[in-house]
Amino acid sequence: MLAEEKVLLAAGFEADFSQPTTSEVADTEQVAQTAIVWADEARLLARLRAGEMQAFEDLVNEFQPLIFALTLRILGNAEDARDATQETFLKIYRHLAHFRGEASLKTWVCKVAINQARTSDRWWRRRRRDETDSLDISDDDRERLGALSAETLADAAASPESQTLSRERSRQLQRALSEVKKDFRIAVVLRDIEGMTYEEIACILEISVGTVKSRIARGREMLREVLEMSGRHGILKL
Repeated sequence: MLAEEKVLLAAGFEADFSQPTTSEVADTEQVAQTAIVWADEARLLARLRAGEMQAFEDLVNEFQPLIFALTLRILGNAEDARDATQETFLKIYRHLAHFRGEASLKTWVCKVAINQARTSDRWWRRRRRDETDSLDISDDDRERLGALSAETLADAAASPESQTLSRERSRQLQRALSEVKKDFRIAVVLRDIEGMTYEEIACILEISVGTVKSRIARGREMLREVLEMSGRHGILKL
């Protein structure tokens, strides 16, 4: 399922809430995979702490799409997101010794990325940047963001019209998300796009699980209002 479809379903567009949402079903599956994920992370961490450079390259390859996606949706500008992604990896490299393993490596990486994006955003706002932020991203960035699913990219029979529609839906959803207040937007992105559990999000944002659920509910409501008011839900219809 494409990222925009997950968000729209969660926001109530053509979704049946009598059935579990995609992310809720994913939570059940994720529990069964936790031991495997933590074992893989433990091996990667051991290689990182041993100073193996290939291990850091593996870390970058694993988490770069996720970090870019998060920072882009916070900052709303592809160039800023690339800069924030680079700074995130620098901080991870410098502060790896501070990672205690109290949460998953993915959770810690997301926390560093979100904090870096927030810092970058405050830096720009203090300087009152006048240029208009753009959510139009290059094809390379779009692939990194994962706006097009692997199935779509691999489908050689996909018509130019369907590919164009998919790109337009992605742009429209990004613009709608950008109008949702930042704290609520981050919670929605982490839950409905990245499929993280409430507990993981609470750890990343350093808030209670109850606050996480409240922000997600309010963020979905805000997104639904934005789409309905702008009329964009027509082009984004599943």
